[in-house]
Amino acid sequence: MNLLPENCIAHVLSFTTPRDVCRSSSVSPTFRLAADSNVVWEMFLPSDYRDIFSRLCSPVASCSSTKELYFHLCIPARIDEGKMTFSLEKSSGKKCYMISARELFITWGNEPMYWTWKSIPQSRFSEVVELRTICWLEIHGKFSRKMLSPETNYAAYLILKVTERAYGLDTLPSETSVEVGDQRSQFSAYLCHCDFNKNSPDKLCFLHRFELLNGRVDDEEHRVPCCRGDGWMEIELGRFASHGDGDEVKMSLLEVNGYHLKGGLIIEGIEIRPTE
Repeated sequence: MNLLPENCIAHVLSFTTPRDVCRSSSVSPTFRLAADSNVVWEMFLPSDYRDIFSRLCSPVASCSSTKELYFHLCIPARIDEGKMTFSLEKSSGKKCYMISARELFITWGNEPMYWTWKSIPQSRFSEVVELRTICWLEIHGKFSRKMLSPETNYAAYLILKVTERAYGLDTLPSETSVEVGDQRSQFSAYLCHCDFNKNSPDKLCFLHRFELLNGRVDDEEHRVPCCRGDGWMEIELGRFASHGDGDEVKMSLLEVNGYHLKGGLIIEGIEIRPTE
């Protein structure tokens, strides 16, 4: 392989993935030079990356190589006047987006009695929204499938935090869904880890009602939040493919059956990223 010209090796590497290219650089000095070639990393940049640059809230720092530019795009950056963030998945080069809470439809979201908009340093966005108290939880989001990487399977995740004063979030599961064209993905999820040993009178009442309607409640049948590396948690809303009929991706989370009060939920947004 070392007898092959560097540009030939670079051409071959351009048909692999960013992860494979980085690993191949340890094979030999020739591979290391080929793995740093602009020819390779230009293949991993999205075809519309110049348009994405024009939508960034902050200008891109000057980069000495296409490889450096690629890894710069792997860092989430705000676009479209701060309404979303964009990044590339480092290992594959696939597009990732997060829609801010301000761009979601939240029932009574602008009513201070129910929801509070505020800034927190841990968020990518200038504002997040915190649930004060409500009995009808309804969150919807929309996204254009044309903005995603082609021929790729994606999942949508609600990005959230649960405050110390949270209540009512583990009484009944919420219903999540992602719908696009003729595809529909649905799950049930608790907004915090459900403690079935904590049986308050109110909770026992709602659990009994839920059992009558849906059978025995089993925590393993429902999704729960997972911790992220950025200090937030996430719940998968559903999955879809970036190809197929229909353009608009509709995402939602609903808990409208219990009519009990719940609070202490902070929403940052909905993230859309590739699945394995």
